[in-house]
Amino acid sequence: MIVYNKNVYETTMNILSQNWPIIVSSFVVYVFIIIGLRLFGKKELAQLSVPDLVFVLLISNAVQNAMVGSNTSLLGGLIAASTLFIANYILKYFFYRFSNVQKLIQGEPVLLVYKGKVNEQNLRKSQITINELMETIREHGTSDIKQVDLVMLESDGNISVSTDNFKKHTTVEGIRRKKKHRNFL
Repeated sequence: MIVYNKNVYETTMNILSQNWPIIVSSFVVYVFIIIGLRLFGKKELAQLSVPDLVFVLLISNAVQNAMVGSNTSLLGGLIAASTLFIANYILKYFFYRFSNVQKLIQGEPVLLVYKGKVNEQNLRKSQITINELMETIREHGTSDIKQVDLVMLESDGNISVSTDNFKKHTTVEGIRRKKKHRNFL
């Protein structure tokens, strides 16, 4: 049996009913931004340039008024923030429970390079230039694309690079060699 204080319940319901427009508009803005980012492209999520950062800051400022309206009180801000936290929690729950929802919203990883050969169609579709690709490959310690086994644009916008050198260090034999070298130090 749940016991509750009638005054606390009534006060909470009164606050929620008075601030219902903030809750609804915050949720709508959250969904709109998720859809906009999905349409904008996953490359932008992990690799924020200065213009991208300015864009995100301006978007957040632009939608703030849409969420809270004329209510600039602390309570209005807390209700909007709480709504965003709850909406994000619900979305993550749906990602966990239903993989199709995650694929729909975040997309799937995209193959950019396989065994040293660039998939130019996927590169164009992902709007990644060859210079950006090569920069990422160099950041992973390889300057020759022919040494790259696999490059993936992940669903979160990061680019993963696997090289032959990576395989050497992650094989059972490579791990044994590392252990031997540690014992000598």
